[in-house]
Amino acid sequence: MNTHRTARRLVTRAATAAALATALGLGAVPAATATGPSAAAPSVRPAGTDPDGSWHQDGLRLKAADNKKVDAFVLRARRAERAISPGVRAAARISHADLIGFDQRLKSPDSLKRKVATSMQESPGRSVDTSLGMINDAVRFTLQWPADRYSQGVHTAAGLLSAWGNDSTRWANTWNRTAGYKAINSGWRAPRSHQLFEVQFHTPESKAAQLETHKLYEEQRLPGTPRERVRELQDQQNAIFAAVPVPPGAERLTAPARRIPAPDPARRLPVPAHAPAA
Repeated sequence: MNTHRTARRLVTRAATAAALATALGLGAVPAATATGPSAAAPSVRPAGTDPDGSWHQDGLRLKAADNKKVDAFVLRARRAERAISPGVRAAARISHADLIGFDQRLKSPDSLKRKVATSMQESPGRSVDTSLGMINDAVRFTLQWPADRYSQGVHTAAGLLSAWGNDSTRWANTWNRTAGYKAINSGWRAPRSHQLFEVQFHTPESKAAQLETHKLYEEQRLPGTPRERVRELQDQQNAIFAAVPVPPGAERLTAPARRIPAPDPARRLPVPAHAPAA
């Protein structure tokens, strides 16, 4: 085997792929399994997994069968992300948004398992399938604009995502809140894979506040956190978000109108039973 020829062939393929990405104007889309905590190969046992296949962390537990279902959910999300990311990148570029934290677009397996286990613990009798069906941020993105361009940017980006076939499933606009988190968290369903994904719309100030309060939020949602500590943590988060300026018009932003498929002119309705055929 000619190793030099093989090496040249690999370099040529890589260069061709890069050139194609540049020609499309999207830039190279990093492989979802390349970096970050979500980059662990499926064959690697994640932290918290027991020899019998069950999972535990921070007082939360999943049985082996439930843990296996979450692992399968993670793999489906990773496959679907490959088709979702190019559209989100294009919407960000056209709306002049900064795409923040793109390397973290896949929620880590352990984070998903904590979410599922918490859901099942808080609602005894709730199945793992029901809990997984409630997760809309296994694939997630953050778009950011300065405050003076925020409202127009959100309107443009959300409109593009809708026009490209993504169904709006959730629109949480919290800019008009008097306390707590401020931003827009939107949920979408991809047209082919039907994978749910989240797009957060932020300003630099609201994103900074989210990052600053993240550890407080994580501690607050742990099952063993005392009620007094939960209130204290919430007060700290409220104070941080209270300092975030509200962009002009942000509190009035709403989800794109739901797309209604155009009728197929070639389709003929059946003739009613009581009416004579033409």
